[in-house]
Amino acid sequence: MNNLIERQRGIHEEIERLEQAIVDQFMEDPKTHRDRLRNEHVVDKFLTRIADKSNELYDMYEDKDGLRQSEIEALSGSSEFSEFYERLRVIKDHHRKYPNEPVEPPEMEFIYMNQNGDDGEEDELEKKFSGEESYGRYLDFNALHGEYINLKAVKKMDYLQYLNEFDDFAKVYPKSIKTSPEYKAYLDHMSEYLYSFFRRAKPLFDLTEMEEKAKKELEENWQQGKVAGWEEIANETSDPGLYCNACQKQFTKETVYNAHLQGKKHINNVKKAGDEANGSSGNSGPKNDRRMDIAEKELLIRKYTEGLSDIREETKANVERKQALTDKERTLEQDQEEIDLAEQESDDDDEDRIYNPLKLPLGWDGKPIPYWLYKLHGLGVEYPCEICGNYVYMGRKAFDKHFQEWRHAHGMRCLGIPNTRHFHEITKIDDAYALYEKLKKENAAEDFVADSMEEFEDDEGNVFNRKTYEDLRRQGIL
Repeated sequence: MNNLIERQRGIHEEIERLEQAIVDQFMEDPKTHRDRLRNEHVVDKFLTRIADKSNELYDMYEDKDGLRQSEIEALSGSSEFSEFYERLRVIKDHHRKYPNEPVEPPEMEFIYMNQNGDDGEEDELEKKFSGEESYGRYLDFNALHGEYINLKAVKKMDYLQYLNEFDDFAKVYPKSIKTSPEYKAYLDHMSEYLYSFFRRAKPLFDLTEMEEKAKKELEENWQQGKVAGWEEIANETSDPGLYCNACQKQFTKETVYNAHLQGKKHINNVKKAGDEANGSSGNSGPKNDRRMDIAEKELLIRKYTEGLSDIREETKANVERKQALTDKERTLEQDQEEIDLAEQESDDDDEDRIYNPLKLPLGWDGKPIPYWLYKLHGLGVEYPCEICGNYVYMGRKAFDKHFQEWRHAHGMRCLGIPNTRHFHEITKIDDAYALYEKLKKENAAEDFVADSMEEFEDDEGNVFNRKTYEDLRRQGIL
């Protein structure tokens, strides 16, 4: 039944299925930046198809050729039954002629897309970005920075400084170069790159609305001199007869303007612009002021930059970090990025992030231990040790165990104190020194002294210490 109304019904059904496919894409929870970007590009394709189908439907409902109205009249007129049986006959003849023709339901397209679409989207996504852009995470302004350096009379700056100031058109770029073809080409390239990056990194962003707002803002502020970098426009006369379009210059006096038309600079500018027909008068009025086109490009670039402010900050941080790396570290980082990308594609990265608001310790399975076990072992109690450099041990078990571990032994060795069992439970440095002095005094009192502690016995059974015994023997008493 290949008629107009059936085609309309089929397009309505396709639009509804596209809307459902968009909902399914948004219901997915992307784990990585690349997954989120892939989903946005898929949704952007669906929206484009919906717009195309809607335009096709609009043309059908507009019915400029009258086919839809004639078909409705044929179905609702006095001969509706004959029309119905005629169409039924056409359908039967078709299936009789092609009895084994396969019929694929419309929803199969989206089923196949969900099953096999990831690989194709992945390859297409890789082709959209350069290595420096890293799937839309960073801006790649290296080529534009080279163009900036080659502009005349601009302040020379490195890449990082350029990323900070490239959109400050009022201060960074002198007025003398703003009408040059090199500057215009530079603005065109920057605008094209930012527009392209926007479409690739943020495909669902409404750029048309942004451009319309920028154009409206320029038209409102141009003659008032409120456009950044073009404030002198407000001081110029609006007399179109005293404006030189070839030189982009406004004059206030007719005598000065007439003298300017005879100058070599004006004649050369007319030749460069290919405007010999208007060269005798040199003016086409401020309405065709090329400065306004340049100001529009600058304003549009500022709007693009505002929309990409988060990516710009990430780019500056990335460039600053890379400048501090050596060549070997950069190579290792690139290898690590490849490993990370491979890990992101694995099943491990598909797992949900562990929810651990109480900051509980992780068990053998990599998950937080139960809270009752945490309380049972007293893991919430802190035990600081000054000897260990004010290290805090969580729980009594870890605290008792640490006295025989390397950190506490190293701290005792630095204090010049032996790490014996006498100093168990001692965590303060002053307490350790006090106990050490006390132990030294007790040990000194208990040292064995032979003269006073060694005993001798004479023939009669009398007991003397060694010193007394030696003195009596020398005197001949014993």
